[in-house]
Amino acid sequence: MWSRRLAIGAVLLSLAFLIFRDGPTGHPPPVRAAVAPERIRVPAQPAIVSRAAWHADESIVKEEAQYTGAARAVFIHHTNNGNRYDCDDAPEMLRAVQSDHVNDEGWDDIGYNFVVDRCGTIYEGRAGGTTRPVRGAHTKGFNADTVGIAALGTFTDPATPVPQPMLDAIERIAAWKLRPGTDPRGEVVLVSTNSESLYPKGNSADLQVISGHRDSYGTDCPGDALYAKLPEIRERTAALRRAVSGSPDLLPATTVARKHPAER
Repeated sequence: MWSRRLAIGAVLLSLAFLIFRDGPTGHPPPVRAAVAPERIRVPAQPAIVSRAAWHADESIVKEEAQYTGAARAVFIHHTNNGNRYDCDDAPEMLRAVQSDHVNDEGWDDIGYNFVVDRCGTIYEGRAGGTTRPVRGAHTKGFNADTVGIAALGTFTDPATPVPQPMLDAIERIAAWKLRPGTDPRGEVVLVSTNSESLYPKGNSADLQVISGHRDSYGTDCPGDALYAKLPEIRERTAALRRAVSGSPDLLPATTVARKHPAER
């Protein structure tokens, strides 16, 4: 037994000698405490009126929400409603849009992920959770990994003024929902999933990160007046992201994604 202990002691003494010989001279470096990964700084989630608050008709929703990847692009729409509405009437107008999308268009639910009114109020559109990457039904061929934002109104006439609060709301959503590493002023390559779009199924499309509906489908949506505002929307969205991150494309540090409560 003693010989066995002596053998073990000799091995430990040899290891200690090797560590001392190969180690750096001078004082050893201090032991650093573990540092939690830096959280990605993104614009705060804007205030959003829930489906429950605008009394979405859940009885007509045909299927549960589907989910895709984080938003690589945003598509801007208009709803073709009148423009001179009282903003208190926006919930009723949204219910009419939902009914049209489900009962007339045959979709599962309202197609847009978000709708904004002329007063700048943001409404939850399609069901599934505002913080989650809900697959919309707003842009044929390009609903995956995108967000659809609709302006409540009609902007076909180039002379139609687009209310600034409405533009501000669109920019807040885009700055919040676009995934890290995406510059709102840049371009993105998306693959079409529907030949009814401007791009046959399976073909790649070079699009602006913030595009109008007409960029991917044969329509005048979101109207000439709102479409002309897209360069301004891109710049102001980039500025919102830069304000919290120092970079418009939010180049991420290592982070751990937080799960939505429904996923826990």
